[in-house]
Amino acid sequence: MTIPRVLIVAGSDSGGGAGIQADIKTVTMLGGHAMTALTAVTAQNTLGVSDVFSVPTTMVLAQIEAVADDIGVDAVKIGMIGSAETADALAMRFETMRDVPIVFDPVMVATSGAALADNTTIAAFGRLMDVAALATPNAPELAALTGRNVTNADEAEAAARLLAARHRCAILAKGGHFAGDMLTDILVSPDGTTSRWEGGRIETRHTHGTGCTLASAIATGLGTGLFITEAIARARAYVRAAIVAGPGLGAGHGPMGHALGKSWFD
Repeated sequence: MTIPRVLIVAGSDSGGGAGIQADIKTVTMLGGHAMTALTAVTAQNTLGVSDVFSVPTTMVLAQIEAVADDIGVDAVKIGMIGSAETADALAMRFETMRDVPIVFDPVMVATSGAALADNTTIAAFGRLMDVAALATPNAPELAALTGRNVTNADEAEAAARLLAARHRCAILAKGGHFAGDMLTDILVSPDGTTSRWEGGRIETRHTHGTGCTLASAIATGLGTGLFITEAIARARAYVRAAIVAGPGLGAGHGPMGHALGKSWFD
């Protein structure tokens, strides 16, 4: 193998800042080959989401089978799912791919605040964490998945420990929603060991797609053969560089500079 083959299971962002568009850019910039299974089509821009159409579950699975049977898969990134039926079907499909690292970004709400998963779909997220190597929830997602208050790094770590023990899946608790000039991301492994990364907050409104980008960058690293801590460290560096290189597009939460970010990353 000369290039990591990364299967992206996610929704489309018509504004190009998040979703499968951000995933493809990220995997490509980090040296991988991006393949896709589209779960939903959204009509959105930097100001918000105006409409969502879920792709039928059978079609999501057909896309996965088409690329897996021919090209092969070295890592999987799961983002927006579209429906509880699709979430359950994905969990069953990926149970047969235990040798492939799966990174699950439990997308519930867009950066603009629009809901991207209903309660039934969120309830099905547990099955996906059961088959994932890593899940990357932010603070609101940690709270929704555990029923706990998550307002600071200590509470995030406690919630992450609960999920890691429950699902035997590593949890990267993202700290971007907490107040303060420093951001802390905390990795909790299934055995309870932890790692932390800190970085200064970058003051900008152009952060649309940070979660998608981070998860795809980690998946690409894992598909390359990096250890999970190495993949996370590289992914965080890429995300921060892409934020700094944001092109300043749109009147709301603008996209990052995925391509320009590579020059900063080097």
